[in-house]
Amino acid sequence: MAEGLGEAGGIVHCLDCAAEPPRTFEEAEARIRGRSDGDLRYHQVDVTNNEALEDCVAGIAAEKRRLDGLIAAAGIQQVTPALDFKKEDIMKMLEVNYTGVFLSARACARQMMKYKVQGGSICLIASMSGTIANRGFIAPVYNSSKAAVVQLARNLAMEWGRTNADGSGGIRVNSLSPGHIVTPMVEENFRRGEADREEWENNSMLGRLSTPEEYKAAGLFLLSRASSYMTAHDMKMDGGTTAW
Repeated sequence: MAEGLGEAGGIVHCLDCAAEPPRTFEEAEARIRGRSDGDLRYHQVDVTNNEALEDCVAGIAAEKRRLDGLIAAAGIQQVTPALDFKKEDIMKMLEVNYTGVFLSARACARQMMKYKVQGGSICLIASMSGTIANRGFIAPVYNSSKAAVVQLARNLAMEWGRTNADGSGGIRVNSLSPGHIVTPMVEENFRRGEADREEWENNSMLGRLSTPEEYKAAGLFLLSRASSYMTAHDMKMDGGTTAW
């Protein structure tokens, strides 16, 4: 998604808790450099650290005195039966999957309002797991945290959708609910026997899992004027899994 926005000419700031960006970030950065005026930039920040996050986002916005959009995709996963989940593990997952996303949206909305950016758009990455219980996949906290993200998008859309008298506000907020994506996290689920790839493929009407690249255009759509009358919506891209 970051690469797609960069290809469209955006200056895209990627935030993560790792000290250095992954190799895939550097590869995407190189591809963008040869295609457009866009750019990818990396910042190390923990999205659960509110003060550090606010400072980071404020610094980004101050550079050009604007901030146009956000894709909030923070998420961790733990496969554990509900009866065995430790309280501290539940709190840790919710801290990242829900609170980190909430704080990111708030930090960006604050800067959009400060600089009176019109047409600001926020996309919260939820999951089809926020709507269904994935058959055979024991992840009660992850799934319920994604349901919370879907509901958060609706409520933020309601609060921030109308332009205020001082010209601030007017921010659209939507959620995107992907289906199963082949990522390192999911490949680890397969390796550990926590999920069955064949069953997941069978659950999709397309008979396959998705790849990260298939969501590139969705991110551009949700953050651009192409979706200018769309807010408080949960956009499902799940290969038909939830439509059976």
